[in-house]
Amino acid sequence: MNTGKILAFVAVALVVGAGVGYYVGSSTGYQKAIAEAKATQEEVAKKATEGAAKAVNPFQTKNPLEGVTANPFENAAKKLNPFAK
Repeated sequence: MNTGKILAFVAVALVVGAGVGYYVGSSTGYQKAIAEAKATQEEVAKKATEGAAKAVNPFQTKNPLEGVTANPFENAAKKLNPFAK
């Protein structure tokens, strides 16, 4: 074979390999950038939600009736008599 043909083949192979490498690298980099952008947007939304909640309730007080049932003896009745409805 002629050395010129070999060199031309090597040069073409290098150009094609560089093109494929650039395409694969840029596509994975693009996906990574999109994922980072989404994560950043979610973080900003979370902080905005927390800020809005603090603005509505600046003293961060809890509801004193949270967890209170209508009939407090209902749980005791169920524990004392498991057959009662």
